[in-house]
Order: sequence, then C-alpha cells, then structure tokens
Amino acid sequence: MVDSNGFEVRDKPEASRYEVVVDGETAVLEYERRGGSIVLVHTGVPETLAGRGIASALARHALETARAEGTPVIVRCPYVRAWLRKNPGYRDVVA
Repeated sequence: MVDSNGFEVRDKPEASRYEVVVDGETAVLEYERRGGSIVLVHTGVPETLAGRGIASALARHALETARAEGTPVIVRCPYVRAWLRKNPGYRDVVA
C-alpha cells in the first residue's frame, strides 16, 4: 500500500513487521499475531528519516489492515498509543 505521502508500506509477516524503505533506510512497526489479535509492539524510524511522517504511515497501515481483516488490535507501542490520541477514528479497531 502506498499512503498519501507516497510511502510504500509492506507487510513482512516472516519478520512480524510492517516496513517502509526510504533512501536505503528501513523504518518498522513490529507486531505479534496472538490469539486472533494483532499486538503492535514497537515503532522504529532511523534518525535520518525522522519527521517525514513515516511512523504515522506505518501506524495507519497497521490499523487499516486490522480493520479490513476484522482483527482486534492490542497497542503496546507508545508511539501508536500517542498516534491514536490524535487520530481517534481508529479506536474502533483497538481491543
């Protein structure tokens, strides 16, 4: 999926993470599939990519994917928790 900022978010289930690669650097949102839910664990964005909206693209993609699948989300990642406070339209997906 390519988001509105032009970032291509890819699911890498073998690594349990969503990824965005920009300028040879990889930003990730790590997750675990557990008991019919997806647990969002950690967002990591290299310093060189900070401030470009990549973490937001990762969070949005993860939550939209879960919504489309009908999979409840458990949020352990502090970034995604903060993101949800600013984007309450995704709270329906959170378990």
